[in-house]
Amino acid sequence: MQKAIYKKNQDGKRVAVYEFSLGLRLAHWIRAISIVILVFTGFYISYVFQYPVEKTLVQNLYRFAHEIFGFIFIACILFKIYLFFTDKTSKIERASVKDLSNKQIWLEQIKFYLCIGNHPHLKGAYNPIQFITYFVLYVVFVGLILTGLILYMHNYHNGLGGLLMTFLSPIEYMFGGLAEVRVWHKLFTWFVIIFVPIHIYIVVLNSIKNKDGSTDAIVSGYKYEDESIHS
Repeated sequence: MQKAIYKKNQDGKRVAVYEFSLGLRLAHWIRAISIVILVFTGFYISYVFQYPVEKTLVQNLYRFAHEIFGFIFIACILFKIYLFFTDKTSKIERASVKDLSNKQIWLEQIKFYLCIGNHPHLKGAYNPIQFITYFVLYVVFVGLILTGLILYMHNYHNGLGGLLMTFLSPIEYMFGGLAEVRVWHKLFTWFVIIFVPIHIYIVVLNSIKNKDGSTDAIVSGYKYEDESIHS
């Protein structure tokens, strides 16, 4: 595990461990902002809840914002995947795969979430439940992106839209047509909407019970771990 120890925390028994690189943290927060804007503008596009005099103009502005942040979201996802496989600091994330086959860690982690046990010591940044959940989330992200690009190409038939149509038309057919693509796009969106509050709750729960500053890590990059682990 790559680490950078700068200081002990107040109890003198823990050390600061560098867990998330700057690139990863930026990608996380840009992605989070993009999701909020995409959900809001997406609901507006599917159900217009403002009725100004120039309703068509406002609809176009919402659609434009949705498309811009959609491409920003795609860039963040691609960048995050790139970091996972190549970034030195992300080695701690890749190490999470080693815990997936450890039945004892699964059992201890479930006990921890049920508040009847302690958090297990992990080889990586994520426990098995987290890792599986994040993997599923990224599968949903891919589905969200593909369905979003299919909807995009039906609005813009030239340029990028025309190019995408060459590659994505078979996927559109696989989904069952444009109408079904819209349904799947909304289903993927609802998965993300449900995931976000659960994600925040679990992160805060881990941080409070472990007293390791794991919530702060996505801002500062550092969390605290027992000194004995790194001695």
